[in-house]
Amino acid sequence: MTRRPRRHDADAGGDRDLLERKAALRRQIWDALSAAGVTRFPGAHHRISNFVGAEAAARRLRETDEWQAAATLKANPDSPQWPVRQRALEDGKIVYMAVPRLAGDDPFFLLDPDHLADTPRKASSIRGAEASARTVAVEDLEPVDLVVTGCVAVGEDGTRLGKGGGFSDLEFALACEAGMIGPQTLVATTVHELQVLPAGAIPRTAHDVRVDLVVTPDRVLRVPRDGDWTAGRIDWDELTDDKIAAIPLLSRLDSR
Repeated sequence: MTRRPRRHDADAGGDRDLLERKAALRRQIWDALSAAGVTRFPGAHHRISNFVGAEAAARRLRETDEWQAAATLKANPDSPQWPVRQRALEDGKIVYMAVPRLAGDDPFFLLDPDHLADTPRKASSIRGAEASARTVAVEDLEPVDLVVTGCVAVGEDGTRLGKGGGFSDLEFALACEAGMIGPQTLVATTVHELQVLPAGAIPRTAHDVRVDLVVTPDRVLRVPRDGDWTAGRIDWDELTDDKIAAIPLLSRLDSR
């Protein structure tokens, strides 16, 4: 019997109706990517989906002024942003990459283009980072100029929809508390055009990470800031005991 994958939001806290609305929207996007035949192995569902055109989106991001001005990046470890991490190292940028699911006492990789054990392509993969990067504690993080995040979907108003585990929001909050990310730090994502939704289509909460720069293989969308985003804090009331237990750093910080 085939085992059904566990939902990423199975241990998510918060309003259950809102969580179900987001879950339904994820299924809609994953189904649309699959139906269009634009996904790559191992498929669209239950992940930040890799897509045909990820390299083109990375090239388009690379051409922006925001990229050119950035010396240091924080990037997610998912497959569709692998070309972004590769190009950052090729361009001589420092890259911080979260350890998948924040599963470590030191939950970030530091990739220095001057000290790599492999090529930028290999070193920027999850497996390659284990050989080329050193892990760093949150208190040792340095400020970054640009954050690159993965999305299941993103709205034209900058609202991000992740895969439901809440790890990106937690990464962002931990990085903010460490001074790695500030109010003016820009956030970018690379996605397929099918993952871009109209403004207002994605429910938004106070702790959701906003996106300033949405890049597809075909265009760059810059989202004006509306001033009401308050992401960057850990909402302990919405963290379940299972979530805290799964992330060593949260367990250490828990003061409830």
